[in-house]
Amino acid sequence: MARLTRRGFIKRAGAVGAGTAAAAVVAAPAIAQTMPELKWRMTASWPKSLDALYGSAEHFARSVAAATDNKFQIQTFAAGEIVGGLQASDAVSAGTVEMAHTAPYYYWGKDPTFALCCATPFGLNARMQNAWWREGGGEGLANAFFAKHNIYGLLAGNTLAQMGGWFRKEINTPDDLKGLKMRIAGFAGAVMARVGVIPQQLAGGDIYPALEKGTIDATEWVGPYDDEKLGFYKVAKFYYYPGWWEGGTMIHVHVNKAKWEELPKNYQQVLRDAAAEAHNHTIARYDAGNPQAIKRLVAAGTQLRPFSEATLDVCHKAANELYAEISAKNEDFKKIWDSIKAFRLDQYLWLQVADGTYDNYMMVQHRKKAL
Repeated sequence: MARLTRRGFIKRAGAVGAGTAAAAVVAAPAIAQTMPELKWRMTASWPKSLDALYGSAEHFARSVAAATDNKFQIQTFAAGEIVGGLQASDAVSAGTVEMAHTAPYYYWGKDPTFALCCATPFGLNARMQNAWWREGGGEGLANAFFAKHNIYGLLAGNTLAQMGGWFRKEINTPDDLKGLKMRIAGFAGAVMARVGVIPQQLAGGDIYPALEKGTIDATEWVGPYDDEKLGFYKVAKFYYYPGWWEGGTMIHVHVNKAKWEELPKNYQQVLRDAAAEAHNHTIARYDAGNPQAIKRLVAAGTQLRPFSEATLDVCHKAANELYAEISAKNEDFKKIWDSIKAFRLDQYLWLQVADGTYDNYMMVQHRKKAL
């Protein structure tokens, strides 16, 4: 192939100048039409103090603006500024705002299928969720369901495996859960109710005062990085793990479906790319922040406790019973749950071979102080 120098390029450009000038008259307006100036609003389910979650919404908005030379601007609003944190996607569905940054399991009450697109008890971990969404058919299944609610969903973050929450008293056996008033949302709350817990659904900003006043006896939120900011360690001493109801929590950007379909294709791609960047940003923030936060919490007097295997077994049994009951009467739920179950089976088969073995060895070395 002949080498094209700058001089040669200019010479060739001059030779076809008349043709390209004529083409530009046609092309320029077409390009301009695909880069309209838009100003959208995005309501979040989080207070501004949670920089991993609310910060991810802001990161998403900045990425969109940067990729479009500020032609597509998204203004972010914290929970309560437009609607409450648990009504974010309702506002999108109704067209009150164009977008929401949220966790779909908050809308369990409308349809339990929402929870499967976010986090469910003893489900996939964060890495598996990402693979299921992008390569295992999850994105298509979720958006076929979301479409019934006038929503288009973009995966835009993950909290990773969460903690089991803050308790005023120790939980040594499954019986210790009975009668406990606990802030725990959606599907997990329904499972907890089966083992005797009285579940309460509260937005992030409402949890501390309820725990402080004794309105609730326990709460779960995310993990050390967020929980420290919310101050739960000041009013509850025992911090349990793991959060078996959230092996990973898929955070979404929900877009009003009609607005999504009106967007030029290049803007749709910009939103997809910004969501993927926000996803990586959120995971990195939690992975970097959680280890330091847990050390500070323990230094402040927090008592770490694992749930007993007997407690986990009772909850696992209750979860499987609930999955079966809902699947028997909800076709959308069954379709997505069957997909997740099949994917989970293969993922945990593989995890035992490579990552699990490697991580277990390295954790042993950590305990030996050999790292």
